[in-house]
This record gives sequence, structure tokens and C-alpha cells, in this order.
Amino acid sequence: MTKIVNSWNDFDPLKRVIVGRADFSVIPPEEPATSEKVPIDSEMRGMWGPRPTETVEKANAQLDYLAKVCEDHGVIVDRPTPLQWNQPVITPDFRTDSMMTCMPPRDILLTIGNEIMASANSFRCRYFEYLAYWPLMKKYFDEDPEFKWTQAPRPRLTNASYKHNYYDEKISLEERLERTAAKDFVTTEAEPMWDAADVLRLGKDLFIQHGLTTNRTAMEWFKRYYPDLRVHAVNFPGDPYPIHIDATFVPLRPGLIINNPHRHLPEEQRKIFEANDWQIVDAAMPAHETPPPLCYSSVWLSMNCLVLDHKTVICEASEVHQMEQMDKLGMNVIPVPFRDAYPFGGALHCATADVYREGGCEDYFPNQVEDPTLV
Repeated sequence: MTKIVNSWNDFDPLKRVIVGRADFSVIPPEEPATSEKVPIDSEMRGMWGPRPTETVEKANAQLDYLAKVCEDHGVIVDRPTPLQWNQPVITPDFRTDSMMTCMPPRDILLTIGNEIMASANSFRCRYFEYLAYWPLMKKYFDEDPEFKWTQAPRPRLTNASYKHNYYDEKISLEERLERTAAKDFVTTEAEPMWDAADVLRLGKDLFIQHGLTTNRTAMEWFKRYYPDLRVHAVNFPGDPYPIHIDATFVPLRPGLIINNPHRHLPEEQRKIFEANDWQIVDAAMPAHETPPPLCYSSVWLSMNCLVLDHKTVICEASEVHQMEQMDKLGMNVIPVPFRDAYPFGGALHCATADVYREGGCEDYFPNQVEDPTLV
């Protein structure tokens, strides 16, 4: 019997992975969810359409090199089948004029044990993005009799799913941080909405970031869907654009996490980690002051590394401070150039989705603590 799908965390030995592709990528038009993602001073605000061919080629070259590095370290690499992302998305409830990309499978696919689930994204432009991975899912389904191929409930993404007039160009950074601290986001609780990249898997515990792309209703859905797992809500008040957890809170091995020093986990939410002897250390500062052109994400993609096992990590080749810190933390560092791929959906971890890691569903948090902020 072939075992293809198995993963319970982001640090056990990686044996099979999906690495994304940048082909046909599009900057999508603004919509209720994406407007809040693009900073008001970004050159991308108001811009949409196919990404320049030269940038696509550069991104694909770096994605191909990442795939080769993984293969050189004994990892089986699978790749998605890109769609023509410049097609409109039309449903009975909405229309938007293009899709986006399949560079960051981490946003769309969540692997928990022998199950891979496609997410319930809040971006309308990402409604059909899962289709790029369906040929792979069918392959896994045919070859692994224990593989569970699932799709989270599809959100309708009507206007009721978003707060009207939430975005205001006059809002200050301080006011934006106040909103984050108050857990006031553009999405409502009308239906479960979540990105897979907001879910941190640590064995029997799921830590899910509440932010611009994942709501509390989604966490309640996770709690009911996985009754044998413990679901916790986390938030990071220092992040003015809270989206996806892996440039903020990154586990390197059991008992060790790096935390963005500008986005500290609140004290009351640290208790469960402290009660179980986990060390949370500030991540090194980024080597760059600005992200690359036409990039949604912040310079803190420096943290977005890919852990191959408890002692080995792939880091972006120019992030010298992060690599130095990894070395001091006892990790063997593999540098991989990746900044040309950043604009297409993030860094090294974003560009991958786990298929198989050696290991089972461990209990890393036997000492549970009472916390009103947890689900």
C-alpha cells in the first residue's frame, strides 16, 4: 500500500511537497477583501492585469531552483497545473474580472494527517484557484487508498461577507493598529472564511490567526470538523495588515518558535507555550528595507523559511541576518535566491504545500491553559 499524504506540522522531515508555479499570473482587480491587503502607498493600488512576462520568467526560474534544491535533499516535488488566470470569476453572487496565480499553494491547501483540504478563501479572485491542484489531488487519490481529498464549505462571498466602507485612505497607521488590536477586520462572521496559510499545525493543536483573511466563524468550523484536535485563536496586534501567520510566527522544531519582533504574540496567548516549555524568540531583522516591486507582502518575508527537518532550513539567500540567526539556533542553513518570486505570493514557505512529512500526530501541548481568547 502506497502512503503519499501525511503531515502534522511544519518541521518533521519533509519527504514530498508541492512547489508552485508563476505562469500566467495576474494582479487581480480590487475587491472588498483585497483592498485592505494593499497598503495605501503601494504602487499596486488601483493596478491590475497580467504580470510582466519578464517577472514571470524570473519567478519561475527561482521556483524551479527551489524544487531542484528540495529534490537534491531527497524530497519528491510535485507541481500544479496553472490556469489562464486572466479569466473572470463569475458566480450567482459576484463577479470579479480575473483570478490570481498558483505560486503559493500554502494559501490554498491544508494538509492535516492523511487529508488535504482546499481552503475557503475570502478573496473572490481566488475562488477557483484550487483547480490548479486538482490533477495532483486525483493522482494522490488514485495511488494512496488512505488519502482524504476534501474541500471546505465554499463561501458565497456576497456583500454580507464584508464590512461596507471599511477601507478609508485617510486612516492612520495608529488607527489601523488599533483596529487590529480590537480584532476589527474587513471580513464579517457571515460564513466561515479562511486561508490555509493562517493555520499553524502543531500536532494535536491548531493555532489559527484571526485577521484579514480568516474569521472566528472559521475557527468554530475547524473545532467541529476536527473534534480530536484543539483549536486556538491567535492574533498579533502589531501587524497593521494581518494576513497569514508564516511571516509572523514560525516554528523551527519542537519547542522553538521565532516571532516577528514587531508583531508579538500577546502575553495571555503565550501562556500555553510557556506552560509547555516552548521558547519564543524574536526573529532577526530583515536585510532589506523595502519589498521587491509589485509585491503585496512586507519585508518580513525574511522569516518565511522552509524547514526540511529539525536541523535543516532553507532561507532566502540575501537574508543574511535571518541566516545568521538560524545558524546560532543550531540549524543547518541552505540559501536559495527567491526575491524575484516574492511578488507572486510570498516567500519559500508560501511557495510550498506539504504532502508528506515523516512523523505522527504528537501532543506538543499536554499542559493546556484557560484563556478566554482561545476557541
